[in-house]
Amino acid sequence: MYLTNMDELINLTPCGFLTLSREGKINTVNQTLLKILNYDERQLIGQHINITLTKSSQIFFQLYFTPLINVKHHVEEMYLSFVAKDGEEIPVLLNASLITNEVQEIIACVAIPMRKRSEFESQLLYAKKAAEAALKEKNNVLSKLENTLNTLQTKQEQLLEVNKVNQLFKIVTERELQLAKKVQETILPKDIKNNDLEIVSYYKASNSLSGDIYGYYEINPHQYGIILLDVMGHGISSALITMSLQSIYQRLISQGCSAQKVMQSLDSHLHQLFQNSEETRHYCTALYLFIDTEKQIIEYANAGHPPAVLLDTKGGLHCLSAQSPPIGMFDEIDFQVSTIHYNSGDRLFLYTDGVFDPLNLEILYDFAKKYKNLPLKQLKQQFIKDLKSKYLQYKKSDDQCLLVIDLN
Repeated sequence: MYLTNMDELINLTPCGFLTLSREGKINTVNQTLLKILNYDERQLIGQHINITLTKSSQIFFQLYFTPLINVKHHVEEMYLSFVAKDGEEIPVLLNASLITNEVQEIIACVAIPMRKRSEFESQLLYAKKAAEAALKEKNNVLSKLENTLNTLQTKQEQLLEVNKVNQLFKIVTERELQLAKKVQETILPKDIKNNDLEIVSYYKASNSLSGDIYGYYEINPHQYGIILLDVMGHGISSALITMSLQSIYQRLISQGCSAQKVMQSLDSHLHQLFQNSEETRHYCTALYLFIDTEKQIIEYANAGHPPAVLLDTKGGLHCLSAQSPPIGMFDEIDFQVSTIHYNSGDRLFLYTDGVFDPLNLEILYDFAKKYKNLPLKQLKQQFIKDLKSKYLQYKKSDDQCLLVIDLN
């Protein structure tokens, strides 16, 4: 008996197939993928795809898959891990396309399981390392035995000399890092309070230097530019990149450039800085807000950054989510810009992922609602207090930055 119906062929094809809405909810799923994941169809239809993904894949899906499908309308060979109903992790290669017609708009996805390949590659890698280690050990044993007694005294003397140099280097380096830290903290703006808005900030580096940086500038009496960036990693390399980006966005924002112009200029700078070298490339998540207090509007561009949260006067919460990939990641990205209206008394929260888990915003929501009536100065003190407790603690080893804005 031959299968001639295309739906039957897709349902029984030897790879997973599913369709998603723009919001990531599962519309259809074929029998092959249901069998792989050990789910019934009714358990998945209407659910967000996160129910089938591991935690790390959920983050990867949010920061890379969603912006790519929105901008490029297709994704090729993205490596993710599904998690079956019984908890088994299943690595897959995911291909997807955005299909739009007059009737509907869906994201069609094909998932190819990689369990056998991953296991085979791991075994080959282990065998290769074991063979190389054994060969190296064999070649070195005789040489080490012959040379140990003759070189021991020389090595000890060299070690003493190296320790002296290292100690001096450590002292000089620490002094230079402290100076660099002061310079980095000096360029951060002071809190603002006027008739239009009030801004308070919290900033803490995980090391001497930070990969997080922010700025806010009064363009004219009724317009303000606010930016928050998080460079990949932290420490000296990330801090140097933030300093180079700061000089660019300060000039552009002060000139009143559009959100799209600011993002594209920062993106071009990173590409030029590393000249598309994959070995040294750094990317950076960024969130830029242009606030017009006279029109009471906010134009924003979010490039892979955790969503900002607007708490309105009625207790409603609105997310300013990522619309584009992080800057410095892909060439020729057209950064998307959105506009929202606000009312007097609304409050904005901007943060880096060292403070709040972007996949668990309930903690931020609870904090915002719990202290919605606190003045910003007191709110900042309460935040610092709660950050030291389990209530807000997320990543102890990451840079931490929070901006809270009251819109008058």
